[in-house]
Amino acid sequence: MLRARASLVTFANRRIGTSAKGFHKTTFHSADEKKPFKGPAENVQENPEGLTPEQFKQEYGKQYDFNEFDVNKDGRVNHEELMMGWERRFGGQGSNFPDFIHNWSPQWFIRVGMAASCGLPLTFYHLGVHHTAPYILTGLVGLYWHIGYSDMKSLKAVRRNFPVIGNLRYIFETVRPEIRQYFIEGDNEAVPYSRANRSMAYQRAKSQPDSQSFGTRRDVYSTGYEWINHSMYPTKISDQAHRVRFGESRKQPYSASLLNISAMSYGALSDNAILALNSGAKLGNFFHNTGEGGVSRFHLKPGGDIVWNVGTGYFGCRAPDGGFCPDRFKDTAAIPAVKMIEIKLSQGAKPGHGGMLPKSKITPAIAEARGIAGPGEVGFADCNSPPAHSAFQGPRGLVEYIARLRELSDGKPVGFKLCMGRPEEFMAIIHAMVEMQVTPDFITIDGGEGGTGAAPPEFSNSVGTPLIDGLGLVNNALIGAGLRDEVRIIASGRVLSGMSVVRNLALGADTVNAARAMMFALGCIQALQCNTNKCPTGIATQDQRLMGGLHVQSKMFRVKEYHRNTVHAAIELCEAAGLNSPGELRPDHIMKRISPTRAHSMAELYPRLAPGCLLQGQAKACAEMGGVPLVEAQQWEARFDQYWNMGKVELDRF
Repeated sequence: MLRARASLVTFANRRIGTSAKGFHKTTFHSADEKKPFKGPAENVQENPEGLTPEQFKQEYGKQYDFNEFDVNKDGRVNHEELMMGWERRFGGQGSNFPDFIHNWSPQWFIRVGMAASCGLPLTFYHLGVHHTAPYILTGLVGLYWHIGYSDMKSLKAVRRNFPVIGNLRYIFETVRPEIRQYFIEGDNEAVPYSRANRSMAYQRAKSQPDSQSFGTRRDVYSTGYEWINHSMYPTKISDQAHRVRFGESRKQPYSASLLNISAMSYGALSDNAILALNSGAKLGNFFHNTGEGGVSRFHLKPGGDIVWNVGTGYFGCRAPDGGFCPDRFKDTAAIPAVKMIEIKLSQGAKPGHGGMLPKSKITPAIAEARGIAGPGEVGFADCNSPPAHSAFQGPRGLVEYIARLRELSDGKPVGFKLCMGRPEEFMAIIHAMVEMQVTPDFITIDGGEGGTGAAPPEFSNSVGTPLIDGLGLVNNALIGAGLRDEVRIIASGRVLSGMSVVRNLALGADTVNAARAMMFALGCIQALQCNTNKCPTGIATQDQRLMGGLHVQSKMFRVKEYHRNTVHAAIELCEAAGLNSPGELRPDHIMKRISPTRAHSMAELYPRLAPGCLLQGQAKACAEMGGVPLVEAQQWEARFDQYWNMGKVELDRF
């Protein structure tokens, strides 16, 4: 019956034109059930084909039986009487909501409320005063009046125009993300991380089987699909090849894992989250980047390796005026757990944007870690992180600052972190390194894909170079300037699987950092509440009740197991490619589909420069990277020549 009615509506929309009035009742019968369809005979449609009732019945009588078919002298027929409210909605006619919603108004709210109020005495009369139902109904009616009158005074138009029922709109908006996440989205649809990727992180954190049956779920011919070329002669990689040395020529070099915890500040993350992450790093022998918020007691208690992130707020080495304090820096850098120092120039979540921590969110522990006044102390105020550093200016100033921090830290590796912006500015830093003969021990490239830091939408969505492009530029600049052997590269940006680790290593990284993947290992459900202090898993919050739900003793093992299983997956990919160490990965090992019928290696998409070519006055593509089209290589060379020359001009500005 419903199929017949829907088909008739479809016919009416397709075959019949505009409406008019003044016709008698029309009754159609379904050929299946012979039940009449009736409705208000107010809207009548034209019959542009000029069919008579007999012709109409002859053509469409196989599907419908028409007992009556009233037409006027112009041959117009009435069909909209067949369409009830829901049928008009699905047929594209009339309103987009049921009629009772459009007709609802403050007047109808009062009428319904009065009717309900008048009916309450009847419930007491029929059920008695000792029955609970009348009292429940009285409470509901009272709540109805309260909500309705509050809505009529509201500043929101929907609530004022549709008292009580207008609140449904806000209820549905509230639960929409959860409904979509659990019931609607596909395994590979959600962003920033799909359900399939989140499930992989959960399984590896719990050391559950993460194997996949019945083949890939991905469209291998879709644009953007990536794969690694395997070898017919797989190898076995030793455990010693899993480590990378930083600051080899320094007094206190450091051996790092291929995968580590990316920068996430204490304050953005809870006490228990920091404890679990650092405890996992201790168990798994990998480092934990503190983020800009300084070295807190929760970083130090477990004893895991720490990379101290020094940002524009100089937390942990902050002077009373908010500037850099060498003495406090020296004290913090001397902590045995601090293995390396990272100067933060910018971050992928909000490059070029500072931060402000309201004093309402500053706890005594946060104040202690950042070296600022806490609640009840003199000078207690909002904590500001400006966009730029005050301790140095320009490329030469940065290089001098690196050398200064290395001396103050007694020879620990020192590097800097940035999200790539204007290429000529980075080239100016390379010029300064060559000119002053001082290099950082590492450079961390943060992708514009963003991370755990909350930021304005414009900065999250439209500022900063994505990781792959930024990584290729930094790697080539160091190679072309002859500095690549002296500087390690750390890649950070949407790293979760073994394949993402291998791809970044192939494009030039020595190690990779992961932030959100480590949060998944802690139990993050991607509720996207990081900036509200209402994280349901107790990770990104300072709410004591919520953070109490994060069980440190179990989560630290999950962080450790996620790291172990992901590194193992990356090593297995390298072994399948016939390599003896991850350091042998090259761009030509990774393929990327650029159309359903064409695929290129990363060497073709991101050619490498010849070592030292920029110092010789002209960029040259590396001859070892075979398969790069001549035109592509020439364009790549011209681009880096331009960057190099513009970098010299940028350096001379300071």
